[in-house]
Amino acid sequence: MEATLDYAETHFSQLLQRVALGEEVLLRQGTLAVARIVPVKSSSPLKRPRVGERTSSPVRWDKESFAALDEVGMRELGLL
Repeated sequence: MEATLDYAETHFSQLLQRVALGEEVLLRQGTLAVARIVPVKSSSPLKRPRVGERTSSPVRWDKESFAALDEVGMRELGLL
């Protein structure tokens, strides 16, 4: 499909619907072609996890996880 810039300015959403269906749109200013709107070839849609779906294993905590840091540990974390 071809369209003028003036037409594209007022009917842009309609042109994008056609592009989403796989059609290319060539935009012209007078007789000069200035742009082409083409569909994006997406690899696959992003899959988001459902609410409450586990995406990793649970974290296991032990007593050492809550132990106070000694001076060496504080220096490693830049706290001293």
